[in-house]
Amino acid sequence: MEWLTAPFEATFVQRALWGGILVSAICAPAGTWVVLRGMAFLGDAMSHGLLPGVALAALLGGNVMVGAVASAAVMTAGVTALGRAPRLSQDTGIGLLFVGMLSLGVIIVSRSQSFAVDLTGFLFGDVLAVRQQDLLVLAAASLAALAVSVLGHRAFLALAFDERKAHTLGLRPRLAHAVLLGLLGLAIVASFHIVGTLLVLGLLIAPPAAALPWARGVRGVMALAALLGATATFGGLLLSWHLSTAAGATVAALAVGLFFLSHVLSGLRNRRARHAPAPVLEVN
Repeated sequence: MEWLTAPFEATFVQRALWGGILVSAICAPAGTWVVLRGMAFLGDAMSHGLLPGVALAALLGGNVMVGAVASAAVMTAGVTALGRAPRLSQDTGIGLLFVGMLSLGVIIVSRSQSFAVDLTGFLFGDVLAVRQQDLLVLAAASLAALAVSVLGHRAFLALAFDERKAHTLGLRPRLAHAVLLGLLGLAIVASFHIVGTLLVLGLLIAPPAAALPWARGVRGVMALAALLGATATFGGLLLSWHLSTAAGATVAALAVGLFFLSHVLSGLRNRRARHAPAPVLEVN
């Protein structure tokens, strides 16, 4: 029992655990829509697209969170605008923005000779460095994500399954898509300093994808995804403490591991259901 509780006696590990739980709560609603709409590449592009703002803020001695928000806003506006171009596929537009923003970020980084450590933190995060004020920001972001998810649920649902029907019902799919991009940006900005941009997809994509075979509705997927993300956070911090591995990477790796375990168990369940004898109807 001490093996389970010893790491969490340290205050900084407790803050890391709460930070990971809050990040999981933020990522669950956004990640669910990303998985349902097949937008994983967009999530990856947006996470890497934060680099110019973060690099510029660090170079000027400003707040990197403000820089990340600015980059996320640029990416959201760019994806929305390019998505309306009649002869340009959405993937092409996202790819161009991805390369352009990443290149700009690398150019800014190259102007500094002492940015290597900060860049490593940007890419891989530092969950063990979560501060009390970070928890307050994450709590506010989780409440905002919950409010957007509740208010936009009907529009997001129609957009995910039938965009034309959403338009017919007057749900303004273009606006819903822009708000959904904002929700995705919120999740990424809130998460990047915890697990880094290279690993943020672990908590954004893996828990909802793992929850998908077991939940009956979209809200169920979100709730189970938040629970799986919190489980990955607890297990990842525990393993990283005892194995002396990078905490953020261990959390993300465990989240991906839960995805594979979920789909293996789901496959076994489906195979058993196919081979089970049909129930006999008794007539009295």
